[in-house]
Amino acid sequence: MSFLILVRHGQSVWNLEQKFTGWVDVDLSERGRLEAEKAASLIKKQNIKIDFYYSSFQLRANNTLKIIKKILKDEKKFIKAWQLNERHYGALTGLNKIEMNKKLGEKEVYEFRRSWDVKPEPLDKKSIYHPRNIEIYKEIPIDLIPDTESLKDTYERVLNYFKKEIEKKLINKNVLISAHGNSIRALCKYLFKLDNDLISKLEIPTGNPLVIKTGDEIKIESCEYLDKDRAKNLLVF
Repeated sequence: MSFLILVRHGQSVWNLEQKFTGWVDVDLSERGRLEAEKAASLIKKQNIKIDFYYSSFQLRANNTLKIIKKILKDEKKFIKAWQLNERHYGALTGLNKIEMNKKLGEKEVYEFRRSWDVKPEPLDKKSIYHPRNIEIYKEIPIDLIPDTESLKDTYERVLNYFKKEIEKKLINKNVLISAHGNSIRALCKYLFKLDNDLISKLEIPTGNPLVIKTGDEIKIESCEYLDKDRAKNLLVF
């Protein structure tokens, strides 16, 4: 028996401002820090010993995890993987979601956000928001840095890393991943065997730990969001 705990970072500053964030490195809002603290308290009550911690390269996920580890009083180092980053929103990056709904229409913006294989236009490589121009991505080979991504692209990079580096640890070990809405959505598609239509409808709440209990061959035995007031339907179970 093992536990996999998935935590979407607490609300970020750009979540608050309704901006498409993607790979831009923004920090938590005050509400986001409080969500991370509550997540940590809920996890602590489970009395689950975490053997491995993972996060993306991004500040909002890293700081959520740091808050969790501090409250758990766990000094183990965590592993950062750019493959666990949020989806890259291409030319939508930095734009306001409400304004774009008015400009393009809700249906088209929703398609960019949630459809399986539709990508926004690429982000100009000269943009200050392009990962090539953000310091934390300097160590990533430039040919691996995207200009835009679909959910399918995100799924493929997240799953490649998960299968190679994390899945094998879920054999009598417990893992906590602090990541993002779309990288966690990708993991849920794989773990719960969601089809391309269902994955587009899956909502991932900020700062609410999803605890997945697994048995032999990493078969899911149970799952639950710890903050019941903000739980989302997993469309399974």
